[in-house]
Amino acid sequence: MRATPRPHRAAAAALVAAAALSGCGLGGSEKESMSHKESLVIGVKEDQPALGVKRPDGTYEGFDVDVATYIAAELGVPKNRITFRTTNSSVREEALAKGTVDMIVATYSITAKRKMDVTFGGPYYVAHQDTFVRADAAAINDVRDLKGKRICEVTGSNSWRRVIEERKVAAQPVTVNTYGACMDALAAGRLDAVSTDDLILAGFAAGRPGRMINAPFTDEKYGVGLKKGDLKGCEEVNRAITRMYQDGTAQRLLTKWFGKSGLKLNTGVPQFEGCS
Repeated sequence: MRATPRPHRAAAAALVAAAALSGCGLGGSEKESMSHKESLVIGVKEDQPALGVKRPDGTYEGFDVDVATYIAAELGVPKNRITFRTTNSSVREEALAKGTVDMIVATYSITAKRKMDVTFGGPYYVAHQDTFVRADAAAINDVRDLKGKRICEVTGSNSWRRVIEERKVAAQPVTVNTYGACMDALAAGRLDAVSTDDLILAGFAAGRPGRMINAPFTDEKYGVGLKKGDLKGCEEVNRAITRMYQDGTAQRLLTKWFGKSGLKLNTGVPQFEGCS
């Protein structure tokens, strides 16, 4: 057989390269997208009441868990082919990059910095940062009142930065591993306040003494974290989230988990960030 001329070989190589890039940009072909998998490993939290809690029997429950289950079902993956895995804030980017999890639904706020390493679907909900204090902390009624106060700095979370770097409030961050540990430290007097998303605080407030100051000051766009470049997966996730709001599931889940919290819940389809 006659050898293919070099120009033809070069053209063929170019076509192969173009086809590979056409599916998901720098993320590889569409076949590599998590949206094509028959089973999924989903990262969630294990210690956030009403959002992500690990039960004694090893199963998980909460709003984020229910949202993840709904999205997976829309992608064709039933509940019995989902493995939930505890994924704390400090390891989320690494877990996606290494493929330890296929997606993360764990109060994962979309930020410009994180979008450099993660492709985000959604947001599936827009929360607002607020502050929880002990019942005897009468002097703390606004984010500015946190000046000089000890606030929680959870490893991998941006909430403390919202106070100190964005709002320029000279609070004193104290590093703690999880928000559950933050609330324990607050109760023990090692912290003066815990400032983070209102849904997180509402979950903890339901079973602990103290008060929410009800002075929100940010928009926290909860995204579905995917491996960087999985644009196909992102598009499918966004379609699933849209259906979740349109068919009433989002409102039902929000009411189920936060209906008694006193928070004003957002039940309209959030404005998506766009897949990138």
